[in-house]
Amino acid sequence: MKTILWANEVTQKDVPSVGGKGANLGEMIGNNFPVPDAFIVSADAYWKFLRESGLKDKIFSALEGLDVNNSNELMERSKKIRKIFESGKVPWDLELDIINAYKKISKNAGKTADFVAVRSSATAEDLPEASFAGQQETYLNIRGEEDLLEKVRKCWSSLFTPRAIFYREKQGFDHTKVALAVVIQRMVNSEISGVMFTSDPVTGEPKIVIEAGFGLGEAIVGGEITPDTYIVDQKSLQIVDKKVSPQNWMYTRSEEGTSIKLDLPDDTGAKQKLSNELIIKVGKAGRNIEKHYGEPMDVEWCVEANNVYIVQARPVTTIKKETAAPTPAAAEQESAEMGTTPEGETGTGEILLKGLSASPGVVGGKVTIISDINELDRVKDGDIMVTVMTTPDMVPAMKRADGIVTDKGGSTCHAAIVSRELGIPCIVGTEAYTDYGKATDILRDEQEITVDAKLGVVYDGIQKAALDAKEAAATPWGVSVADVVPVTGTKVYMNLGVPDAAEKYAHLPAAGVGLMREEFIVGTYVKAHPNALIDAGESQKFIDILAEGAAKVAKAFFPRPVVMRTSDFKTNEYRELPGGEKYEPEEANPMIGWRGCSRYVKKEFEEAFRLEVRAILKVRNEMGLTNLWVMLPFVRTLDETKRIIEIMKEEGLERSKDFKLWLMAELPCNIFLADKFGEMVDGFSIGSNDLTQLIMGADRDSDILARMGYFDERNEAILRAIEHLIKVAHSMGKTVSICGQAPSVYPEFTEFLVRNGIDSISLNPDTVVATTKMIASVEQKVMMERLAKAAEK
Repeated sequence: MKTILWANEVTQKDVPSVGGKGANLGEMIGNNFPVPDAFIVSADAYWKFLRESGLKDKIFSALEGLDVNNSNELMERSKKIRKIFESGKVPWDLELDIINAYKKISKNAGKTADFVAVRSSATAEDLPEASFAGQQETYLNIRGEEDLLEKVRKCWSSLFTPRAIFYREKQGFDHTKVALAVVIQRMVNSEISGVMFTSDPVTGEPKIVIEAGFGLGEAIVGGEITPDTYIVDQKSLQIVDKKVSPQNWMYTRSEEGTSIKLDLPDDTGAKQKLSNELIIKVGKAGRNIEKHYGEPMDVEWCVEANNVYIVQARPVTTIKKETAAPTPAAAEQESAEMGTTPEGETGTGEILLKGLSASPGVVGGKVTIISDINELDRVKDGDIMVTVMTTPDMVPAMKRADGIVTDKGGSTCHAAIVSRELGIPCIVGTEAYTDYGKATDILRDEQEITVDAKLGVVYDGIQKAALDAKEAAATPWGVSVADVVPVTGTKVYMNLGVPDAAEKYAHLPAAGVGLMREEFIVGTYVKAHPNALIDAGESQKFIDILAEGAAKVAKAFFPRPVVMRTSDFKTNEYRELPGGEKYEPEEANPMIGWRGCSRYVKKEFEEAFRLEVRAILKVRNEMGLTNLWVMLPFVRTLDETKRIIEIMKEEGLERSKDFKLWLMAELPCNIFLADKFGEMVDGFSIGSNDLTQLIMGADRDSDILARMGYFDERNEAILRAIEHLIKVAHSMGKTVSICGQAPSVYPEFTEFLVRNGIDSISLNPDTVVATTKMIASVEQKVMMERLAKAAEK
């Protein structure tokens, strides 16, 4: 039995002795990660204390007959047990061992190192099958032998906080078999500190999420401030996104060693907390930690004198091992009058709040605002719990709530981690979205709201469509549609035109919308030629209606991408819109006339195109639906493309990590000049109907030519064109999709596409499932052929 272990002596195999935190520290030190020196008071020391103090039976008998769902009873029992615990005397030999180790750690690092952090490390905490934020206690800036021994006892007793007792009961852990080790670690005087997820904690995507704040880390972990958030691509270590949040104060260490609040000047608090160089440095450490452990990790880090230190790391357990596509069902169609609330819903449906989506899901219910820990019993089953920030003692109440909304916090705060563990929709950090205000100011008790934590918004009233979407998450036989459709390497998107159909089809196992036709929104909802509205001074009407239609689709499929093709009306179709005759010429052959991109660069239509771009910006920036991408139709020349990209840039819309620009490959010039067009876009989508028509010189609407076999995507000329495009695009790192009908009609055409490595196929909704199965079959066939060839060699 060893009561004291140095961190560099232990590995993951020692979890039963040193707990998850202790084992992870030892594992990192042993692999040369920058971890401050530490020793561990082992689980054996915990049992020695209980045995020799004579308190063991008293403590466990105090748990008999406890109803953990009764908050008041739970808190009273916890107080009683902790009082018993902390009255015990540490055995003299154990006390001496702890003091000697403390003196050694101080001597190793110099005179300022007598400050230490004292952290609990339970043998059931931080394990892959059960990781829960803040189960036991941590004490920072501890100095002196007496203070240290007191905090060790408090850590041991924190195994019986209300939240820890509640958690073990719900997880099925036997109280008598769970022990607690104590990690004692040199205290870094943090100038900047934070938390990092080495992969996205919700989706598991290879994106490193870093949250940072000035001063000691307890302000972030406790959710007392809204930190900066930086997103780093795991592979390239490039910074792909930053959100800088103002910080008015920070925790720092006083000369006596206590944590004190220090006000920050406005100009300091408004700054980006980590320099770009340090962001990458922290991200690199996180990437290496995940690589070592072989799984996503939740890491606490800090910076002192420009050096990055890792304080602790534990596995992220909230990422679902198999993530099915979202499964909303068809909701009632909205009233024909835009902006009205459908029958069966309450409230105005307006957006009341915005925040960070911390745990995805959609829920409706009545608000209960918690201002004090003593009010937890007010939270009833099904309530939406609203508070400044949750604390570990709130876990029993959080368990009863259907949704959580907080003023403060980021994606690594207590509310976020616990909500993901419990599977409760949660939005945090509403105070950072100053256009709306914070939750505790805007909402009121008993108010009915809908929390859409998929989008990070709170709506007034119970929104029936949102709740229908939640209830339809499974088919009648209890499994998601995605569970009975094979996974394919080739992405399957769907084509969509009517926004009202988005909720109906969003449950399908598609990777997103590969073709959203803008013309349907203009023709069905705007019902006017854009130039007519411009001349009537109603430009904003066009923007608002187009944005609302696009948002319906983007919201239903979020976060899956929705690729909206900008307007591709022909002149005869535009003439049929109200006011259209004034602005449209009569053409003999509109199919190859003034359509697509040629309209956007002509003075007579440029302003109308700018309105389209502004509508897209409204959806992405104001509504937060950053999954909306753009595809340009019927592109004829390179100069035309350059000018359109300039117009988009002038309006504020540019290609980025989360905004992709595609080009419809439907003209022979797109194939011949694929390398030139590819320099300006992120991907191509083959419009097989127009491409076949223009390569074969066959009118797509001619029944005679179709019956004679001239209009056929399987023609060798079409296949060669597609094969060439895929090769050229892939050589440039660009993606290729297809949005015609042929893949769902001709199995041999689908096989051709898969064999040539097409990235995605976009289909009509009714063919998604069947064609996905066909694609999976082809992929399996190709794989078997390759294996057979390899075996022959």
